[in-house]
Amino acid sequence: MRVHGEGEGKTALVTGASAGIGWHLAREFAAHGFDLVLVARSAEKLEALARNVTEHYGVRALVRPADLLAPGAANDLFEDLFRQGIPIEVLVNDAGVMQFGRFHEMPLGSLLDLVSLNAGALTAMTRLFVEPMVRGGGGRILNVASLAAFQPIPAMALYGATKAFIVSLSEALVTELRDTGVTVTALCPGYTTTRMLDDIPGSRDLAARMPRGLILDPAEVARVGYRACVDGVPVVVPGMSNQILARLIGVQPRWLLRALGDFMFRRVV
Repeated sequence: MRVHGEGEGKTALVTGASAGIGWHLAREFAAHGFDLVLVARSAEKLEALARNVTEHYGVRALVRPADLLAPGAANDLFEDLFRQGIPIEVLVNDAGVMQFGRFHEMPLGSLLDLVSLNAGALTAMTRLFVEPMVRGGGGRILNVASLAAFQPIPAMALYGATKAFIVSLSEALVTELRDTGVTVTALCPGYTTTRMLDDIPGSRDLAARMPRGLILDPAEVARVGYRACVDGVPVVVPGMSNQILARLIGVQPRWLLRALGDFMFRRVV
């Protein structure tokens, strides 16, 4: 059942829609009446999600399997939708990967792929879809970043760096796009219970040591992200405890942040 019809007649494109926060964001936009363009590598998972949102919310859901790491993939997707006359009122950049390990021990190729997807593909998608939004006088962009954007994260050094890039780019565009009718929101969740975290050794032990208020449910993250995107909030951190943590991080000296990162991840490296 639809929550509210504020998305009637509008289309949201969601990358990384096959799992995790992206999957929940797609459902959240559908629940508010948005038609969807679903993008991820797994056609099978996208088809299942498309059937789900069509059945539950009566929206149209187009499946566009794509590997955004492939050269020209973002442009091909943009051109395909343009040829079909499908305007995108909301762009949700959720596609991304997380890698865990010591930077000097990780394969260079995998590090460069992480940068290319988390930062490069997001840049390409944003650049391509924001221009017609500006020409049309309105639109929304939701970039999924992380609480990791606000402090150095040992063992996830490059992941955190790409999330800091996303927040910085998003906030800069907020200013650039003022008075165009287009807004940009950076969604910065903390520790969220998704399958992505299963790739981190000791992640369950880490979660067991964390205060319960810092652990987030992906459905709630999606609800917060949706509302902030529609309302044009520049940066949003889901969860009161995480909001307090983000504020505390912002006023601490850099040496203390490095020490905190070392303390949090020493046992799982």
